[in-house]
Amino acid sequence: MAENKRDYYEVLGVGKNATPDELKKAYRKLAMQYHPDRNPGDKEAEEKFKEAAEAYEVLSNPDKRARYDQYGFAGMGGAGGYGGQGMSMEDIFSQFGDLFADFGLGSFFSGGFGSSFGGARSGVIARERGANIRVKVKMNLQEIEKGVKKKIKVSKYVPCEHCHGSGSENGETETCPTCKGRGQVIRTVNSLFGQMQTASACPHCGGTGKVIKKKCTHCNGEGIVKGEEIIEIDIPAGVGEGMQLTLRGKGGAGPHNGVNGDLLVLIEEEPHPELTRDGNNLLYDLVISVPQAILGTEAEVPTVSGRVKVKIAPGTQSGKTLRLRGKGLPILNGYGNGDLLVNVNVWIPKKVTKEEEKLLQTLNASENFKPNPSDDDRSFFGRVRDYFS
Repeated sequence: MAENKRDYYEVLGVGKNATPDELKKAYRKLAMQYHPDRNPGDKEAEEKFKEAAEAYEVLSNPDKRARYDQYGFAGMGGAGGYGGQGMSMEDIFSQFGDLFADFGLGSFFSGGFGSSFGGARSGVIARERGANIRVKVKMNLQEIEKGVKKKIKVSKYVPCEHCHGSGSENGETETCPTCKGRGQVIRTVNSLFGQMQTASACPHCGGTGKVIKKKCTHCNGEGIVKGEEIIEIDIPAGVGEGMQLTLRGKGGAGPHNGVNGDLLVLIEEEPHPELTRDGNNLLYDLVISVPQAILGTEAEVPTVSGRVKVKIAPGTQSGKTLRLRGKGLPILNGYGNGDLLVNVNVWIPKKVTKEEEKLLQTLNASENFKPNPSDDDRSFFGRVRDYFS
């Protein structure tokens, strides 16, 4: 659960203004400290290793970092990152294998950790991954308020129907001569802790241990061709401009029946003709006349789902804000809604007739029209001045 998680910046031991190099350096330190090769059988070290990887996975991505800085863990669920579930060891080594090699750390386990990573220790390499695809989806406030399902057409690589994604014309393969069928190549590197072995997918067969005898004539042996797919996206209520949703496995197909990439959906928020969004709150400027401000009135104001009536009390001052609780937008991955804030502005005419001028002169001479704000109806600027005095 998010409430049990530690702040990602706290996990890495950096400040919120940390640069990408500082993040990488901090993660390197923790990865070396808690790497399973150096802590065989240590469950606590394993959890810290996962925690650091999850924090780095979010903070090293500019989009995810911005969303986390604005919404915290609430912005992570279902929108990229690993939410409350955390990263598995397979996620970590699949995503950061090359980075660990740069650190001088093993990309696969070299001891005591077999059950956590499935078949990695027995030489099984992850299949080649397809490309991630990013699309933009526009949403209006009505859709953001309720959540929406959208169908979009995505151009991407899809499995070749002729060879069923294998890349082979007749389905025949032979053992890879480079890795002798193991699917991986081993190299020894020198690190601060002495020599360590790292394993990576065989560059010749892509980690399959097999090579194609005769390439498919439709896809030239790649197993993928250009195509299209209609994808339905279930967008939750409360999303906002710049948020990114991740649909696992909906990206491009991986070569030779590999792993599909992800579909990254970037939210673009269409402006509302009357309402302005401020987080989960909505803002509206209501303009009333001088007589309405003095005598009081009833006015209609817009909400996302329709118009509602509000009462303007007699003697309302320009700058007063009326709060309509729960009339804002839903809180993403949370409970309740924001508010609708109605800013009241009193309109002053620039010109008046001679009759109106006489009437105003008469009113101006009245004691009741001399400025004398009480504690309850001071002007906005007066309240701000008093607050900081």
